[in-house]
Amino acid sequence: MEKIIITTSDSVSGIVVGGRWQAVVKLLPEKNAVIITDSNIADIYGSDFPDIPVLKIEPGEKSKQLKIIDSLAKKLLKAGIDRSGFILGIGGGVVCDIAGFLASVYMRGIRAGYVSTSLLSQVDASTGGKTGVNVGSVKNVLGTFRQPEFVICDTTMLRTLPEDEYLSGMGELIKTGIIGDRSIIDILENNTESIMRRERELLTSLVSKAIRYKASVVAEDEKEAGLRRVLNFGHTFGHAVELFSGVKHGYAVAAGMKMATLYSYRKDYISRQDCERIKDLLKRYNLSGDINIPPEKMEKMIVHDKKRTGTEMNFVFIKGIEKPVVEKIPVRELMGFYKEYLKGIVVI
Repeated sequence: MEKIIITTSDSVSGIVVGGRWQAVVKLLPEKNAVIITDSNIADIYGSDFPDIPVLKIEPGEKSKQLKIIDSLAKKLLKAGIDRSGFILGIGGGVVCDIAGFLASVYMRGIRAGYVSTSLLSQVDASTGGKTGVNVGSVKNVLGTFRQPEFVICDTTMLRTLPEDEYLSGMGELIKTGIIGDRSIIDILENNTESIMRRERELLTSLVSKAIRYKASVVAEDEKEAGLRRVLNFGHTFGHAVELFSGVKHGYAVAAGMKMATLYSYRKDYISRQDCERIKDLLKRYNLSGDINIPPEKMEKMIVHDKKRTGTEMNFVFIKGIEKPVVEKIPVRELMGFYKEYLKGIVVI
C-alpha cells in the first residue's frame, strides 16, 4: 500500500493506492455523511457500504447534468446534511465528477472523498481536483477545482470492470506514460498478458506511477494555468471523437493521441521510432481506432473546446517520450492538418 500526498496552496489530499476500499469507514465523520454512487456500483459493492445514506444515479455521461446536481442537492437537504457534511463518492469518473462538483457548491462547499472504482478514475479522473458537469453535449463546461480529502484506489475493484471500461482506462494510463513516465510504457509493453489478466500487483504499481506523476503536475499548477495543460495530450481531437461517436473516453483519447503523435511527427518533433512505438502500444491494447469525422463537424466541436482561446488552441505535442510541449495553434492550421489526415497525406 502507498499513500501519495497532493499539496496545493489551500489543501492537502491523500491518495491511498493498494489498500482495501472497505477501510474508508475509518476516514468518515461519525455523522452527517452521505454516499453518492451509481446503480451498477451499488449492485456490486453495496452490501459492504458504510452504514450511511446512499444516493444513486444512473451510470454514464448522461448523469453529468445540472438537473442531477439539483436533484441530489434536494436529497442532501432532506437528509439534513449541513455545512459540516461530508460526501463520499464511490464509483468511476462520472460519480467522482458529480460528487466533487456537488460538494464544491453545496452550501458553498462541504468536505468530500472518493473510493475510485475504475481504472480511468484511478489513474486520472479522481486525482487532481477537477470536477465538472456537461452542458448539452459539450463536456465539463461547468466545473470547479476542489481537492478531495482522500481518494482510495483499490485495484482489486478493477476485476469487476467490463472489458471496454478497463481498456478505456488503459488509454489514460498510456497517455501518462507518453507524457510523464516512460517506465509505464516499458511495463505495458513487457507485461501485456499479465496486465490483461488484471494482476493486482502490476496494476497497483502502474496506478501509483500514474498518480505520482499527476500529483507532481497538480501540485505545481492546480488551476491549469500552464504545466497542467500537458495532461490534455490527445484530448483536443479525443473530445471531438467522444462527442461525435459516443465511444468511451479512453478510446476517444487514444484516437486523439494517435492524431497528436502524427501531428508531432509531421512537425518533425518526434522520431519515426517514437511514433511507431506509440502506435504499436495503442494497437496492443485494442486502442488503435481511426478518426473519420467530417471536417465541418470536427471544426464545430473544436471551437467549443475549453482549450480554445480566440482563434487558437492550446495543443499538446510531444518532442519524444516524457517531453510534452503546449503550443498555441490557429484553429485553421489544426483543421488543415486534419483535412490532410483524412486524405491520407499524413501517414507513418
